[in-house]
Amino acid sequence: MQEIERKYLVVGEYKHLAHSSIRMTQGYIASGRRTVRVRISDDRAWLTIKGPSRDGGLSRFEWEREIEPREALELMTLAEGALIDKRRHLIEYEGHTFEVDEFYGDNEGLVIAEVELSSEDEHVSLPDWIGREVTGVKRYYNSHLREHPYSAWSDEERI
Repeated sequence: MQEIERKYLVVGEYKHLAHSSIRMTQGYIASGRRTVRVRISDDRAWLTIKGPSRDGGLSRFEWEREIEPREALELMTLAEGALIDKRRHLIEYEGHTFEVDEFYGDNEGLVIAEVELSSEDEHVSLPDWIGREVTGVKRYYNSHLREHPYSAWSDEERI
C-alpha cells in the first residue's frame, strides 16, 4: 500500500478540537531507507514496515499488520535507540483527518500534525493552528527522533 501524507509543525491550540486521543509507544527494530516499527497503543499493537521515501518525503510504501500485544512487547526488546512516547489526537477539518502527535520524554515540546492524502496533488485546507510544512525533513521522522531527540536540537534546528 502506498502512503501519501504531509507533515506540519503545530503552532496553535488544537486539543479542544480532537474527537479522540490515544497514548502510543513505538520502537524501531530497523531504520534507514526502510524501517521496521513496533507500536503499542492501549491493548492493541502493530508491526509496520515502511519503504524509502519518494517525492521529497510525500509518499512511500507501507505495510502494517496488527499483532498480539505480548508479541509487540517481545519485539520491543529488539528496538534500536530510545522508544518514542507520544499522544495522538485525531482532528477532523474540512474533509481530512489530522493526526496530531504530542511527544513526551526527550521529545517533549515537539508537536507534529500529519494528514493522509489520496493523491500527491490533492489539495488540503489547513487550520490556523498548523505551522510550517516539514514533509520530507528527516529530523522530524519518528525513526530519527529516537536517536536525535528534540531536546538535543539546536535553536537553528527548531526553526
